Amino acid sequence: MSVLTLAQANAIIAATLAKGRALGLKPLTVAVVDTGGSLIALQRSDASPAIRPAVAQGKASGAILMGVSSRKLGEMAVERPHFIGAVAPMAAHGLVPVAGGVIVFDADGAAIGAVGVSGDTSDNDEICAVAGITAAGLAIEG
Repeated sequence: MSVLTLAQANAIIAATLAKGRALGLKPLTVAVVDTGGSLIALQRSDASPAIRPAVAQGKASGAILMGVSSRKLGEMAVERPHFIGAVAPMAAHGLVPVAGGVIVFDADGAAIGAVGVSGDTSDNDEICAVAGITAAGLAIEG
């Protein structure tokens, strides 16, 4: 089983932030976590609000711990709000059920971590996360 390395995490972050700049988005914060939801790397753009690291990490760790993107967690929250409400406090770094948390897969299709982005709209956060993952030569689900 492969692991998500610090070098890969940093490459994901650099490409994610570059995509945000290219799109003219608000300042982004990017968190990359391992399969246990523990932080590997995090960067906060200049002028990114202080809460953004916690939100980005909650998106990423929630996605990897639940095994689905944070977008899917948002859909689950609408369908089964009591379940997501009960599970969220169990996650050490929270669980943020909106788009922007994307699971990272290796070449063999194994989940090796997740990326969480916070700062702009949730849809734009997700676009940047996907761009960062693919730019680093890794895969997303689907």
